[in-house]
Amino acid sequence: MAISARPAERLALRALNVADGAAARLYGSRWNPLHQSGAIAVALLGVLIVTGLWLLLFYRVGAPYDSVARITADPWVGRWTRGVHRFASDWVIVAVAVHGLRMFAQARSWGPRVIAWVSGVFLVALLYLCGLTGYVMVWDAFGYQVAHEGARLLDSLPILSEPISRAFAGDESLLGPFFFLNLFAHIAIPLGMGLLFWLHVSRLARPTMFPPRRVTIVIVGLLVGAAVLWPLGMQPEANPFRLPASVETDIFYGFWLPLTTRLPAGVALTLLAASGAALTLVPMLTRRRGTAVPPPSVVDESVCTGCTQCAIDCPFDAITMIPREPAGRSLEMARVDPDRCVSCGICAGSCAPMAVGPAGRTGRDQLAEIRAFLAEGQVPRGAPVVVCCARSARGWGAQLEARGATLHPVDCAGSVHTSVIEFLVRGGAGGVLVLTCPPRDCWNREGPTWVVERMYHDREAELKPRVDRRRVGVADAGATDPAAAIAAFEQFAARLAALDDAPVEVVVEIEMECEPVPAQEDA
Repeated sequence: MAISARPAERLALRALNVADGAAARLYGSRWNPLHQSGAIAVALLGVLIVTGLWLLLFYRVGAPYDSVARITADPWVGRWTRGVHRFASDWVIVAVAVHGLRMFAQARSWGPRVIAWVSGVFLVALLYLCGLTGYVMVWDAFGYQVAHEGARLLDSLPILSEPISRAFAGDESLLGPFFFLNLFAHIAIPLGMGLLFWLHVSRLARPTMFPPRRVTIVIVGLLVGAAVLWPLGMQPEANPFRLPASVETDIFYGFWLPLTTRLPAGVALTLLAASGAALTLVPMLTRRRGTAVPPPSVVDESVCTGCTQCAIDCPFDAITMIPREPAGRSLEMARVDPDRCVSCGICAGSCAPMAVGPAGRTGRDQLAEIRAFLAEGQVPRGAPVVVCCARSARGWGAQLEARGATLHPVDCAGSVHTSVIEFLVRGGAGGVLVLTCPPRDCWNREGPTWVVERMYHDREAELKPRVDRRRVGVADAGATDPAAAIAAFEQFAARLAALDDAPVEVVVEIEMECEPVPAQEDA
């Protein structure tokens, strides 16, 4: 079931598609960094932890500015390590912004994904706070500006007995405890982020933590290169009695200063709180209601064999195996948690007896649909059929049809039961090409992975050996990469052209019953 987009989501998706298209032309869909912004953010956090621990060895709370200056004066290790740390702190903000925009544009912010979205907002808040405390640790002119403005805002809250800004009034005895607390916060915040990150991915099976090794190496190389080519210097030391006329500002962490410094503290705090609340409430503002909510998967208990494959393949850990009571054809059966199910339908493609899936999209429903598809004559005899993700097909479907393809769009390629592929091949199609989303940009996370496993690596429910593998293909192409889709189709069509005419079976019979899992295998 396709989810209709809100106007704001459509606008965000349009902007995202422009950037995706440019990145796809540069890197290709498989290596598109925009498709793995979340994993890249985690990799950058890893870089920040490693470089931060090294810098901490040489940092002195009693002489913050001087200790950072000594680190920066070391041209061999200190300067570029600090540079890598600084650039990584900026790039991680960009990565999380892209990640959040992608989740919002793809309508992946509501329903069962609320926990991931809300925890993500708090993660960004902690990340930002950690970055600000890092700038204060340097105690240069910009660090002072951040600390002074932050203290002004906090002093407006009626929860502090003594104003924090007193620490910056020139009393050196107050600065020591302040620097210690700031250092403690800079170290403790990442620990809290670790707990939030666990919550962030807690509803995902097999979360992708890091980008591919090649991408990680490139990121680290770019960070080192940037640190060497644009070495960091030192701004003037913080001095409340001698402020410089202009301060070099990091736009990623100081963009708010020109606004808040011109506003009363209460107004500025209200604006910041309202911005955070708006981001946190996005799931409520974008959630669907009534018939717009895709139905969760359901299990036909009379058909379920207890094989566990749907529970294993579910990308969102929404399916568990429970004891069958009273005992029937198997000791266990699948049970779907509707509060975790996003209606991706991947379980429908995993179930050999076609016992599970969203209403109207189980394997049996898919077979009925494809029977009607062929019976209505929508597939010319011997023509290639492209089974594809409906979202991606919007970008290149018409171009494939102009080249002779017959499209069969589905909600997710990973939800397609292999019996559908078999029925098409045996029922008159010249061949079937399954075009998935790029592996790192599947809206349902693992659709492309399971398609390949079922088609070529005997993963349940596998494509049966009787199907002519020469007439079956799998490729991936994003909505903004029509060149990849066209190239994959033309290559597949050329392969089919070299074969004899496909045999057509008048009556195609597909087995829809499976033996239950024996009791000893359940034990």
